[in-house]
Amino acid sequence: MTVTFHVLGPLEVRRDGHPVRISGRKPRLLLATLLLDAGRLVGADLLAEVLWAHRPPRSAQANLRTYASSLRTDLGGDVLRSDGGGYAVDVTASELDLLAFEELVDRGEYDAALALWRGAPLCDLPGSPVWDRRLEPLRELRARATEALIERRIAAGDHDGAVSELRGLLAEQPYREDLWGRLVLTLHRGGRKAEALRAYATVRGRLVDELGVEPGAELRGAYELILADESAPVVPRQLPPDLPDFTGRAEAVAVLALPHPVAVVSGPPGCGKSALAVQAGHALRTAYPAGQLYLELGDREPDDLLAEALRALGVAAPPPTTAERSALLRSLLAERPMLMLLDDARDADQVRPLLPGNDSAVIVTSRRRITELPGAALVQLGPLAPDEALSLLARVAGADRVAREREAAQAIVAACGHLPLAVRNAGTRLAARPGWSLSVLRQRLDDDWLGELREVRTGLDRGYARLPADAARTLATLGLLGPAAQPGWVIDAALGRHGAGDVTDLLVDVNLLDPVGTDEMGQPRYRVPDLIARHAGSQRGDPAAVGRVLAAWTATAEHAMARLPTTVFSLTAAGAPRWRLPGATLDRLTSDPVTWFEAEHETLSAAVETAAGNGAAESAWGLAAAMVPYLDLRCHLDTWRSTHTTALAAARAAGDRYGEAAMLRGLAQVALYQDRYDEAADAFTRSRRIFRELGDRRAEATSICGLGAVSQFRGRYAQSLGHFRDALTIFEATGDRPGEAYARQAIGRVCLKSGDLAQASESLSRAMRLAQELGDAHREGCVCVQMGHLHRAISFHRHALDIFESLGDRHCGAYALQSLAGLQAASGDLTLASTGLERSREIFQELGDRSGEASSTQLLGELHRSAGRTGLALDYLRHADALRADL
Repeated sequence: MTVTFHVLGPLEVRRDGHPVRISGRKPRLLLATLLLDAGRLVGADLLAEVLWAHRPPRSAQANLRTYASSLRTDLGGDVLRSDGGGYAVDVTASELDLLAFEELVDRGEYDAALALWRGAPLCDLPGSPVWDRRLEPLRELRARATEALIERRIAAGDHDGAVSELRGLLAEQPYREDLWGRLVLTLHRGGRKAEALRAYATVRGRLVDELGVEPGAELRGAYELILADESAPVVPRQLPPDLPDFTGRAEAVAVLALPHPVAVVSGPPGCGKSALAVQAGHALRTAYPAGQLYLELGDREPDDLLAEALRALGVAAPPPTTAERSALLRSLLAERPMLMLLDDARDADQVRPLLPGNDSAVIVTSRRRITELPGAALVQLGPLAPDEALSLLARVAGADRVAREREAAQAIVAACGHLPLAVRNAGTRLAARPGWSLSVLRQRLDDDWLGELREVRTGLDRGYARLPADAARTLATLGLLGPAAQPGWVIDAALGRHGAGDVTDLLVDVNLLDPVGTDEMGQPRYRVPDLIARHAGSQRGDPAAVGRVLAAWTATAEHAMARLPTTVFSLTAAGAPRWRLPGATLDRLTSDPVTWFEAEHETLSAAVETAAGNGAAESAWGLAAAMVPYLDLRCHLDTWRSTHTTALAAARAAGDRYGEAAMLRGLAQVALYQDRYDEAADAFTRSRRIFRELGDRRAEATSICGLGAVSQFRGRYAQSLGHFRDALTIFEATGDRPGEAYARQAIGRVCLKSGDLAQASESLSRAMRLAQELGDAHREGCVCVQMGHLHRAISFHRHALDIFESLGDRHCGAYALQSLAGLQAASGDLTLASTGLERSREIFQELGDRSGEASSTQLLGELHRSAGRTGLALDYLRHADALRADL
């Protein structure tokens, strides 16, 4: 098994030729830094500087160890070496392209050395000043190798190869006259006289215009090109009229203000690409007195477009072939540099034959992200900024009207997705209807925006109709999934096939899908722009595609849920459809289930809404239930309540009694956490009744446990014990050992509170044995807290804290801190007790647990009162009373 590393371009790792996934940006930065200093020990402080750039967290060293462990897992073997002071990667030249490059240059094998470069080193990572001491000499070595290769090619008569290398060097060092001289001579020697003369004209113009100097002696020469028809040169002036109400786009305008050989303006439908290009064209036209050409490309073929351009330049009978027409256009523009505006290009292949070969400037607009034109300046447009959109509406509809109804105006531009075409369309409707208030249009947009913005709809319809069937179906599906950014695999599920990257890339390229970065699990995420999503959602969608997406979310969420540290009362929708990702992908995504849920819980919430809205009740409540262990762990009670409320309504509408009971049980738990005991008891009772009617004894026992908790918090210990013992009987009868461990712990907790220490000890001991036999560290931690109370032993609490910290459960950890503080205060260690209570209070505040916050605040007040700090004690106690009153 061979592992190779590649840094001369994007960071890549391959095992036996196959890509190895390195999970997360921080581990990738760590690996890149170690590879730049391959074989050398890199200190932890220097690594922290790369990973956190002057702001390392307090947990930097622990985090660094975690990332190193993750790398070892991903890489396998013993590639990563650690020492007390840092880390190193031990590799040879056959395993690392950087070392191979340096060895090949030393041996004079320049061609093979340069072939290793795939782009700028580590260009997919944000970089660090720490890397510069290694990368700068590396770039210089590459330049020297390239120049040596050029000399070798010229000596061997390989003029075309030398020209290619020279152009690459000049792209990086555009003012080196010696390189330009070699390029001109090499082109001439290779029989490319016209190109040699154009190259000279290019560098002369650059030196004069930008540096104010004439070329040196070696560049001086003469050139001549016979125009196809010098007698009657035509001066076209074809730019469309400028828009008087053009607004915003300052950054894009600044880019286009400087003439470029080619500039490509791309963006989604309606973002104002053509308006920007026309605006820039008019600003540049005085620099091109020989004329300005305008071609509307659309779906036309290059042959037809070339004929139109040649006729505009006075050629009555264009040559018969596309190649001849393209060559003639370049010849005509050789000494008459013009500005060309190529509007609504389909792709790069349509544009290439139209490009001039000299000092003309070309502005291309396209819905597609055209990146294949070498040297092109790329301008990507999106929606206007909100204030720019508001200014555009004011310029079209009237500044006074917008100022009088600013709130309605803001709603209008938001409904237009802040896209210029839509905002201008809305503004013209207002301008034509002076009797309308802006609120009238706002309401009409809310009711039927597609009907109101007909011009926008026409453009979106046209773009949608151009899409291949798979892409159109995918876009319609994504439009129904809500505004949240989706992971890339959702498109696989929508199409029902794995590896649908071709469709994803197409939608991104045509600006109908926006990449929005990579999440913590290393997966790319995408979002459909607002107006496009609303339009796509109005198309005839594929119910089966939406169903597969929901089925994929269900299967993936359940897989992640099963890996969480605690899932004791989890309920699943057995009949909900499931669509599974490939096993390796699923395991990679959910290897850290808490992080996966953190990345996805908003998307999962939206999926619950989508499922409910599409009548997929079992998918809705199944997804909501799968989220519960994570929402419990992170105390996301608002999300818990909203998803369960939505899914409960869907289950009731579908007559799904089991789903109704499952959601009632979940809502009851939220009410219990928020101290709404009557509401909790009612929902637990109703869920218990339904589970019993349906014959699911284990699910019934989970509701009984909820009733036991309500009774305990109300101080009704005998009633609470009755509930927990009933639940224990059911868990034992159904063989639910995790449930049994919970029930025994709960019995021990209630006995402890009621003063039955012998029964508490017996129950907690059996719960501890069960938790350890099951390998349930979370339950063991919970039991430890109670054992600490029973034996007034700080060691139990510290063990519980270690467990909760290792599992990432800050919520239970805060309760353990609170409990530990009580023992510390009782033993007279008031400083430690105060510190622990303050920390637990902060965590409760962050997690939104007001009941826990109130308890810690109350205990702090009592602590300060016992220490004689009466004023401070009163502040805490009053705040605790206020929190409880709010609850």
